[in-house]
Amino acid sequence: MRFCKITVGDYEIPVYSCNTVIAGSGAAGLSAAVRLYDFGQKDIAIVTEDISAGTSRNTGSDKQTYYKLSLEGSEPDSVREMAETLFEGQCVDGDIALVEAALSVQCFMKLVDMGVPFPVNRYGEFIGYKTDHDPRKRATSAGPLTSRLMTEALEREVREKNIPVFEHLLIVKILKENDKVAGLLCLNLTPGCDREKMFTAFCCKNIVYATGGPAGMYAHSVYPESQHGATGVAFLAGVRGKNLTEWQYGLSSVKPRWNVSGTYMQCLPCFFSTRQDGSDRKEFLREYFKNDGELLSKTFLKGYQWPFDVRKARKGSSVIDILVYIELFLKNRRVFLDFTKNPVQNIDFSVLNDEAYNYLKKAGALFGTPVERLLHMNAPAVEFYKNHGIDLSKEPLEIALCAQHNNGGLDVDIWWRTNIEGLFAVGEVAATHGVYRPGGSALNAGQVGAFRAARFIASKRTGDPADIASFEEISRPQIEEITGLAAKVFKNRSNVNELLDYTRRRMSEVAAAVRDIHRIEEYIRYVAGLIENFAEKVCISDRRELKDVFILYDTLISQYVYLNAMKDYIERGGKSRGSALYYDPDGELIGNLPEMFRFKPDDQGMSNMVQEVTLTRTGVKFNWRPVRPIPAEDGFFENIWRLFRENGSVY
Repeated sequence: MRFCKITVGDYEIPVYSCNTVIAGSGAAGLSAAVRLYDFGQKDIAIVTEDISAGTSRNTGSDKQTYYKLSLEGSEPDSVREMAETLFEGQCVDGDIALVEAALSVQCFMKLVDMGVPFPVNRYGEFIGYKTDHDPRKRATSAGPLTSRLMTEALEREVREKNIPVFEHLLIVKILKENDKVAGLLCLNLTPGCDREKMFTAFCCKNIVYATGGPAGMYAHSVYPESQHGATGVAFLAGVRGKNLTEWQYGLSSVKPRWNVSGTYMQCLPCFFSTRQDGSDRKEFLREYFKNDGELLSKTFLKGYQWPFDVRKARKGSSVIDILVYIELFLKNRRVFLDFTKNPVQNIDFSVLNDEAYNYLKKAGALFGTPVERLLHMNAPAVEFYKNHGIDLSKEPLEIALCAQHNNGGLDVDIWWRTNIEGLFAVGEVAATHGVYRPGGSALNAGQVGAFRAARFIASKRTGDPADIASFEEISRPQIEEITGLAAKVFKNRSNVNELLDYTRRRMSEVAAAVRDIHRIEEYIRYVAGLIENFAEKVCISDRRELKDVFILYDTLISQYVYLNAMKDYIERGGKSRGSALYYDPDGELIGNLPEMFRFKPDDQGMSNMVQEVTLTRTGVKFNWRPVRPIPAEDGFFENIWRLFRENGSVY
């Protein structure tokens, strides 16, 4: 790594030059750094806002899942079969599905060797279970904090290898030369940093973009508050998006942000809502369900069927998500789970459906209050909230319908390359999933993507970046654009956090699990106007708020692109699918719900198509193409061996 300084206007900007910069310090980013080092590319650096922040380190569930090829028992499995399962998620490219399946064991075992405690039986088999959208027992778990354990193990490797980590840096610009990576520009968040030293630049040949999902778009989010993403920065650099319409939303607690899936629902808690001031308690589920058996059974199933799934909205448990949405947005109320009280008086477990009754009977939990059942079935789930200051045996838990995972993102190929030369996207920021995905497949995708990007860089993109004189010439006008924006927003008042709160809440209301083209179009106009007049409409009075200015700008760009993708999907005849209900005046209405929940279920007419999205100077451009099928490769060993020996043939 080389170091120098350049001067741009009033700013003295340190510049670090190396072959590859890894942007982000979650499980995917850290894995990419470790793999690059192991493959021999050691001229690298990690750039992060805070290595202790982000989704990988600060999220989980009652049993966080890792998905990989089955490694136990007598049940047959194969790479091809796992690829087919991933491919069947709709709008998934088959070649990427095949790579994720083929490398799942190698990446999983790397984590095992680093000390992540995935459970084995006494014969050494890695015991699995079936997760959602999983025909085999491919799922495993190291507990509620699986991704944190992965991240901690990977960080230990990074520290042991002395890979440079630059903290307190917020990515604000991908620097380019035409359609090729030139470097990164970051805002320096170090406390007490002088104004002239507010920016830091990196000159590099490659960027591994591991910034996570665009969590900052939504107010109601299970992403940790430390995760906001930087997808907008990538769109501004011309990176193509893919499958942006496809998300997962589900019920989660507000403080702390945590999925209330699994046993949190299977213990049958009581749902209620209040006014904003906490008054007027109302157990709103009772107003919808016909009898106690239906209410209790649907609540139980919400644990199995945690993500909102429009297929389960009419007769399944996802109607509960809609009822929560109504309380939050149509009635402007707050929603809580009460684990101290049963949802029906004198609870009679025999009215449960067979699946729920048999599960609770087998678990020995046909007794008591919800918290007593939860303690019996999953005591750590209660302990988790107690460690965060909430005693479920004494107080209610506030929840919302939250954004949890973006199945789409930045378009990549089988080496996780984007359409910008030298820019690779790994982890949730990369679009390798479709409408549906097996639970835990995102953790596998992040590790596989990191492996592939690192392998390609170490084999085909070695060497030094541009010399400093060339870098300065290329980057100066791009840096001046950012410093100019920073100067214009300084005024004698501040509204940046107010705008962040408003835009995020509007996104949760009109473009999350419930979508209507008219409300989406209305909000697009607002976002477009705010972007166009950003420097005039956004103001701060303190330099410490500059971070929020760039987060707001990234959020607005992301919202604008995602909203237009949703609009385009509807205009092309797209119907309700996955975790999104699209209003259709010619559709069917669920029960006695308001008109806005009338919809047509997806007929899979677009399931073999991918929506590609590009932000341009004049708006958003779309391209629809067929999914790439799962490749039918020649499996004859001598042929593959010969090609493998011929340097570069696999790339």
